[in-house]
Amino acid sequence: MAQQARRRRRKNQLPDCYYDGYLEKRSFKDKTSQKLWTCLCGNTLFFFNDMRDSDYVDKLELSEFISVSDDSSPDRKLDAARFNLQMKDGITKFTAPNAEARELWKGHIQSVAELSVPTTLNLLPGQIHMLREVVQRERDRVNMLAPNTVTDSSPYISLQADMPACYHQVSRMEAELLLEREPKKGNLLLRPGRDKISFAITTRQDLDGVVFRHYRVSRKHEGGFIIDVENPVHCATLHDVITYLVEKTDGYLTPLIMEGPYDKTIFPRKSTIPESEEAADSEGNSSLKKEVDAEDMICGDD
Repeated sequence: MAQQARRRRRKNQLPDCYYDGYLEKRSFKDKTSQKLWTCLCGNTLFFFNDMRDSDYVDKLELSEFISVSDDSSPDRKLDAARFNLQMKDGITKFTAPNAEARELWKGHIQSVAELSVPTTLNLLPGQIHMLREVVQRERDRVNMLAPNTVTDSSPYISLQADMPACYHQVSRMEAELLLEREPKKGNLLLRPGRDKISFAITTRQDLDGVVFRHYRVSRKHEGGFIIDVENPVHCATLHDVITYLVEKTDGYLTPLIMEGPYDKTIFPRKSTIPESEEAADSEGNSSLKKEVDAEDMICGDD
């Protein structure tokens, strides 16, 4: 047991701490509750006997997170701020110092586990902003650990063919230019995210002027995607993401699909223009090219 403790990473070797404080913890394996200094580092809760300790005594990874909710069962302590953390292998019960601390713990745990800020908690605007920063920090941490490319074995996107037809391999600025250049073909496209792991939606709208908007589409650990807006939207596939946006705007947003119609007949290479006309056209084109080249020499590049 001592050797196992020595192999554990010390507090200063753990991922960044997003939130910490004392919690009373009791799992389905514990007979009594323990008051432990608790640190949410990355997507793992680490437990210490005291806030000054360097070695943790237990940990709980959030990779199998299901839900976190208030514990409303009767208690002799009327002011007990209890909550339950539901994992795939069971429930862990916690008691926070007060109701505000309980909401913050629930918010941090759910934000890190789902990579989105929950909307059902009773939090102040400043606290919600803090949770958004935590979500972004955890996304950055996950992206640093994840591979930079999507392989054929990815559980999210198996093949390029699985992409919606409005997916374009362009940057944020290139997406705006493409939508500006092709307004009749659509005003919504899907593109890679800046981190090359997530995705993004770019839209073009004509209001009092042209307005471009960009929305992050994040992947969920268990599969599927989230449109990161104030009330996050969960979608099973990227096709569902596009469908949701089209239906939400009553068809105002239209996917930009560049692929044109295909010909149904293969024509042999045979000229129907008389040779005299072809020669005249060739001379005309040659003269036109000389004129254009001359203008380029005068005007130079833009």
